[in-house]
Amino acid sequence: MKASIKKNYGTLTDLVRACQHNDPRAQTLFYNRFRTELMRICVRFARTRMEAEDIYQESFVKIFRHIHEVQNLESIESWMRAVVTRTAINYYHRTTKKEAMNHSMDMSPMDFESNDHTNIIDMLSLGIVNEMIAQLPEGYKKIVNLHLIDGYSHIEIAQTLRITDSTSRSQLLRGRNLLMKKLKKQGISGYEIP
Repeated sequence: MKASIKKNYGTLTDLVRACQHNDPRAQTLFYNRFRTELMRICVRFARTRMEAEDIYQESFVKIFRHIHEVQNLESIESWMRAVVTRTAINYYHRTTKKEAMNHSMDMSPMDFESNDHTNIIDMLSLGIVNEMIAQLPEGYKKIVNLHLIDGYSHIEIAQTLRITDSTSRSQLLRGRNLLMKKLKKQGISGYEIP
């Protein structure tokens, strides 16, 4: 398959241009080329694999609908990651936010003692961190993903999730503490990273 990409679409820019002209073969190659990377984002935000697939499909509908608007083709990958992240957040608002709101976010006590969370999380493999984050309650999971993994500020999170930045801060703190407790249950504490 890579040979056919090189043969007909010499570069990623050529492939994107073909997609901008609604070339079905180019769209199929483009869709499959980024599947693994973009599905990782979907899986981080979804509760199930089926939800992740739905988010991925919905994201690509948006990507192909708006790909002709992309002027700087070198930034296509970051643009697609942003589209997938926004789609995942919108999916959350439509399908799971009501359920998450019924789940009490105050079940986990606030713990101001541990400041090791950043060091521990930075040292762990992304797979372990994603697995632990996936076990968090939905509200915490979204904010922890956006802040710790995607690097969003609390103001950006607040705007994206339509909450206050203080809610983002408190839920991040609680989510982070719950994440640290889960890591400690796995035998990961302090700087004792396996």
